[in-house]
Amino acid sequence: MIRSKLPDVGTTIFTVMSRLAIEHKAINLGQGFPDFDPDPALCALVTKAMADGHNQYPYMPGVAPLREAIAAKTRELYGHAYDPETEITVTSGATEALMATVLAAVGSGDEVVVIEPCYDSYLPAIRLAGGTAVPVPLRAPTEADPYYRIDWQRVRDAITSKTRLLMLNFPHNPTGAVLEESDLDALESIVRDTGVLLVSDEVYEHIVFDGKPHASVARRPLLAEHAFVISSFGKTYHTTGWKIGYCCAPRQLSAELRKVHQFMVFTVPSPMQFALAEFMRDPRPYLDLPAFYQAKRDRLSQGLAKTRFRPLPSPGTFFLLADYSQISKQSEADFARDLTVNHGVTVIPVSAFYRQPDAPESNHRIVRFCFAKKDATLDAALERLTQV
Repeated sequence: MIRSKLPDVGTTIFTVMSRLAIEHKAINLGQGFPDFDPDPALCALVTKAMADGHNQYPYMPGVAPLREAIAAKTRELYGHAYDPETEITVTSGATEALMATVLAAVGSGDEVVVIEPCYDSYLPAIRLAGGTAVPVPLRAPTEADPYYRIDWQRVRDAITSKTRLLMLNFPHNPTGAVLEESDLDALESIVRDTGVLLVSDEVYEHIVFDGKPHASVARRPLLAEHAFVISSFGKTYHTTGWKIGYCCAPRQLSAELRKVHQFMVFTVPSPMQFALAEFMRDPRPYLDLPAFYQAKRDRLSQGLAKTRFRPLPSPGTFFLLADYSQISKQSEADFARDLTVNHGVTVIPVSAFYRQPDAPESNHRIVRFCFAKKDATLDAALERLTQV
């Protein structure tokens, strides 16, 4: 019998809810991926890359054209110049970048401060590295202030001499919260005083709404010097199944990341890398992405406003939260299951993103909808939700 390194970890909530959706023929607005295809021009570039002979192992940190394209984009948008040779690593999705970063930076006895609710890979990664997660909850929304907000004093108070990393994720999954310049000011003060290293999960960097720019930690030199900045082409180009992400970090941090990366996956598919490098020559696909998704956000939000759900603001990501307290007093997990089984729409309970999902402080009667879907899919779901 194998002694489990993750005895408390079972099947993820996304797999559970997606299976339930299939069993009950529900419309799945739970798991976060589009139900539409990427740009045909991008797919054609993959075929061309294969025909051009890019079918063998590429360079371990990623092919040069792609790393150079990432460096150019980051410099143009955020003003920070990463060396594509030593400071940018192409990874097997953002999840591998996160795992490799934690394994590279965290050892036995180290602590990692995480902001809850948090993406489900963070806590297992910390545990596998021998570290201890120290959760700091976002302040939950209220009727007067319907946004999730970060309490920077609580973050500062959680950092001790044992703290190795502070893990951030903005735009934030699952809440859609984004950072303001004042948040970067507060974070800069914490880093200056403590020297803590940062993991900044910015996979939704191009999905920020209402004309606001993305507040990347790469915008601030002090933060960039202390940060592993992670992103993903899956969210940007509707290619979640390709599993291509990347990490930008100072030379010495990248060197440690690459030591782990080379023995986890070594490298990632050549044709996709060359295709993405060519596709990135045109910035319009990612510059136009906020407007594309804002229209879908507004479609879902306006539709939910006609039901008994209370939609919350979504400043970023392709997720929208809604309060169901006028419908049911069930826990979030029970309500999500009931909605799938009895009403044919699948969502994700926000409580699943907490270390203790069944605890009262993790249940605010809020569920997460994904609006990275065809308009017809959203409309069909809304029609069913009017009956709830």
